[in-house]
Amino acid sequence: MTSTLHPLTNADLHCHSTQSDGTLSPEALARRASDNGVELWALTDHDEVGGQQRALDAASRLGLPYLTGVEISVTFAGRVVHIVGLGFDHRDAGLIEGLRRTRGGREQRAREMAEDLARVGVRGAFEGALKYVGNPELISRTHFARFLVEAGHCTDVPEVFRRYLTEGRPGYVEHRWASLGDALRWIHAAGGIAVIAHPGRYGFTPTEEYALITEFIGHGGRGIEVVTGSHTADDIRRYTETALEFDLLASRGSDFHSPEESRCDLGRLDALSGRLRPVWQALAERVHWPAAVATP
Repeated sequence: MTSTLHPLTNADLHCHSTQSDGTLSPEALARRASDNGVELWALTDHDEVGGQQRALDAASRLGLPYLTGVEISVTFAGRVVHIVGLGFDHRDAGLIEGLRRTRGGREQRAREMAEDLARVGVRGAFEGALKYVGNPELISRTHFARFLVEAGHCTDVPEVFRRYLTEGRPGYVEHRWASLGDALRWIHAAGGIAVIAHPGRYGFTPTEEYALITEFIGHGGRGIEVVTGSHTADDIRRYTETALEFDLLASRGSDFHSPEESRCDLGRLDALSGRLRPVWQALAERVHWPAAVATP
C-alpha cells in the first residue's frame, strides 16, 4: 500500500452500502475495495453518514486509506442532481441535521409511489420496498426497483426504470430535495470538498449544465466526477475538458451499489487524464491513514 496520493492512485470515491441503497455492508464494501486493488476509498451513501465510522474502521483494519463521503440529493432546474462531499467531519452536527431534513420526505413520497403503482396493478410495493432498506427515512426508487424484480413485474432493474418510477411512468413521484447552496454549505462547514456527481447522467442542455457548474462554483464547489461507472468514453473526454475549462478538481468513483446491478465494480475504472488535478491530492490532509501506513 502506497503512503502517497499520486495522480494515478486507484481511488474509488463513490459507492453505496446497505446504509442507503447498496446491497453490501460497509465492512463488505471495504473488503471488496481492498481485494480489487483500491488504494484510496470513500463510502458515499445517499443523504446519510451513519455508515461512516463502520467504513473507516473496516478500512483501517484492512490497511486501506479512507476519505469520508456522502452523496446529497439536490433539486436544480427541476431535476435531481447529486453532490458528493468528501473529506469532511462525519460527526458534524450541522451536516447530520441537514441530511436528516433532506431524508424527511422520503417515507411520504414512497407511500405515494406505492399508491400510484397499485393503480396499475402492482400491490404491496411500499412493504416490498421497505424490506430492502428497513428504515423508511432511507427508502428510494432503487428499493422499489428491487421489489418489482422480485415480484416478477420486471426481469431486472434497468427494465424497471424503463417501465416504472421515472417521469411520466407509473410510480414516479417528484420530491423536493435540498438546495444546491444548502448542500455545499453543509459540506464546507464540516471541512469537506464538494464534487458534482456523474454529470453525464442528467441530460442537461449546454445552457443548463453551464448554469449548474457556475452556480456550483459560486457556492464554493471545487470538483467534478470525470470517471464514473455511468460515463462513456465520450463522457470522460467531455468532462475532462470541462474540468480544465472551469479549473475544477477531478474525481473518480464507480458508483457501485451491488455485484448484480452495478455497471462498474469497485476499483475497475479508467485512470484520470494526466492533465487533471485529482481531488484526492487536495484532500491529502483529510485522509484517514491506517496505522500501518505512514502518512505523507
